[in-house]
Amino acid sequence: MTSRLLRRILLIAACGLAGIAPAQAQQQFINVLTGGTSGVYYPLGVALSQIYGKALPNAKTSVQATKASAENLNLLQAGRGEVAFTLGDSLSDAWKGDEEAGFKAPLKKLRGIAGVYPNYIQIVASADSGIKSLADLKGKRISVGAPKSGTELNARAIFKAAGLTYKDFAKVEYLPFGESVELMKNRQLDATLQSAGLGVSSLRDLSTSVKIVVVPVPADVVAKVGDPAYQSGVIPANTYEGQAANVPTAYVQNFLVTHSGVADDTVYKMTKAMFDNLDAMTAAHVAAKSIRKEAATQGMPVPLHPGAEKYFKEIGVLK
Repeated sequence: MTSRLLRRILLIAACGLAGIAPAQAQQQFINVLTGGTSGVYYPLGVALSQIYGKALPNAKTSVQATKASAENLNLLQAGRGEVAFTLGDSLSDAWKGDEEAGFKAPLKKLRGIAGVYPNYIQIVASADSGIKSLADLKGKRISVGAPKSGTELNARAIFKAAGLTYKDFAKVEYLPFGESVELMKNRQLDATLQSAGLGVSSLRDLSTSVKIVVVPVPADVVAKVGDPAYQSGVIPANTYEGQAANVPTAYVQNFLVTHSGVADDTVYKMTKAMFDNLDAMTAAHVAAKSIRKEAATQGMPVPLHPGAEKYFKEIGVLK
């Protein structure tokens, strides 16, 4: 009997005792759950999968476009993904089991990897719609993102704080970013609310096709949301074509999360690999410039995964 054959027999026997297939012992699967392809999650997810592929050579990596936060978290809980992007308020709702936000029961398998970058709530109207303020949105046609996505939950919160409901609009569409922009180009919508990193490709595309107005969300409206996940921020001048001035708005932190079934060593390597390759993340999308080790554990609404915790202790972020 050759040594190679003997090793193969021993592997099969060991796997049989462990109750797993031999192929599983050799290969891991890392499915990165993102969002729509015209958002920020998707290009960052593609970059992450490439980083993971090099850091974990035995892993088979893949990227899945989804309806973003709520869907991602439900998929993680069901074990149908290993890593996901999510908004902080959606993550908090998932941990608590807020059915109105799309979670029928508390998702207690969720574990945190790191805070990544802020999502700015960006309300953009066509210039010829006459919309310049939140109050001007009454009677207009708007898209608020996919149903119960992080964007749509942000829309509900901001409009409620501004004294608006969906009934105040002439038409409400529940569409991903790219489709919303196409309808605006075709004058079938007056405005779109998109919760994303600054310079999101969908809004850059829109601003180069039609004249736009970025609608301000004043600090007093942000305060009325009553959720610490919502903070006041600014969309800097010239983020989009024709946007000559700074525009106040709200932002919500994004997080990278996993679930308790992913091995500690795998999550450790994934966490380390991301922070060791932030240049590749920034090359994929400028929003990644906001990712910082020092702030990565702040405001995490769920327990850190032990693998991520090991990394942050190793670099001195956690004691």
